[in-house]
Parts: sequence; C-alpha cells; structure tokens
Amino acid sequence: MVPVSITPNRAALRRRDLLLATGVSVLFGRSAFALPDGALPIGGRRLALKNAHTGESFNGPYRDAVGPLPSAVSDLAVFLRDFHVDKSGPVDIAVLDFLADVMAANALGGATVLSAYRTRETNERLRATMFGVAEQSQHLYGRAIDITFDRRLAGAQQAALAMKRGGVGWYPNSHFIHLDSGPTRNWELDGGGFDNLLLGPLRRGQILTVRERLARARAFAHQEFLTRRG
Repeated sequence: MVPVSITPNRAALRRRDLLLATGVSVLFGRSAFALPDGALPIGGRRLALKNAHTGESFNGPYRDAVGPLPSAVSDLAVFLRDFHVDKSGPVDIAVLDFLADVMAANALGGATVLSAYRTRETNERLRATMFGVAEQSQHLYGRAIDITFDRRLAGAQQAALAMKRGGVGWYPNSHFIHLDSGPTRNWELDGGGFDNLLLGPLRRGQILTVRERLARARAFAHQEFLTRRG
C-alpha cells in the first residue's frame, strides 16, 4: 500500500471534520488553521489553566501547526463551561490563542480562570444583581475569558494591550483581566473602589452614599458605552 502524504490544507480540513464530529461548537476564526510552523513551539501551543470555581485543570497542547486538537477542544469545552448551570458552550480558538500569546509574552506558567462561557440564563441573572455585565457579553458566545495570575498581572495586561487585538479589560483592584476576541478596544473599571461597586451585588438594606451612587452611575454608563462599541 502506497503511503498517502497529507498536505497542510487537506489535514486542516480533516481536523475540522473531526472537531465538528465531537459535537462541540468551535469558533474557528480566520487564523485557527493558518498559524505558520514558526509561530508554534515544538509540540504545539499549550495552556496551563486552573478553574477557580470547580478546582479542575487543563494542562497541555490545544493546537499544532495543522490546527486545533479535537480531543483538547472537547476537554476545554467542559473545563470552560458555565459552572452555575453546568452547561458547556462554544470554544473560540481565537481567544485561546490570545490568552496563550499573553502568557508566553510574560513567561507565565499558568493562569486561573474566573469566568469563560456564560449561558444567557446566567448572564441575565448576573445583570439583575451586578453592574458591569453587558447584555450581549462576549462570554455568551465563548469569545471571552476572565483570568488572573499569581504574578505579573499588570505585565499581562500591558502585553495584551500591545497586541492590539480583541478586548482587554483591566480590573486591578479585583486582580483580574478580561480578554476577548471581539473588536479591538480596552477599558478599566476598577479604581476608587470599583471592584466592590461593579462586581459585588447590593446588599439588602444597604444605603449608598451620594459618592457611591455617582460612582455606580459612571461605571454603568461607561460599561454601556463599551457594549455599544461591540
């Protein structure tokens, strides 16, 4: 039997078919199967992640020069699921590449995932109790991830900004950054106690001061502006 040589394009098509066969909704983007060999370390591109809520971890390659690895993408769909309702969603390769590049730029060994895919049910529940949750959040489509690092968090944020791709949200007081593969934009919603004003629900019976009400209003208006930008 004569061995068959598979060209990168044919291999990518076969890899795409395998990914579709897994039943996971995969967002390929323009570069999912287009990264040159020189852009990948030996053994492919890897991620070392821990989920802050479930305690689960993912540590290994998720793509090679041909494209995303079906088994890894299937594992990541479960790992990045909406833990509130235990539902998996789409996996966006572009946001994984963005995260991998940010981690590589700062020689960060691993990241802790705070939020990734979010169902509309969960998003609406969060919108009802928290400021700063967009109605059409990129999390709904598997295109966003909120992460933190044990070290060099500010360096990771600066590296992400320098790449000029997708969305970069900076929450220094709450110690995390938001990355997404949507339109290129950036924002900062912490500072002056915004970590509590934006991320914490209003406690029953709590009476806000004038300064706190104004801070909430400014933060909410700013988030709505960012949402309208995409």
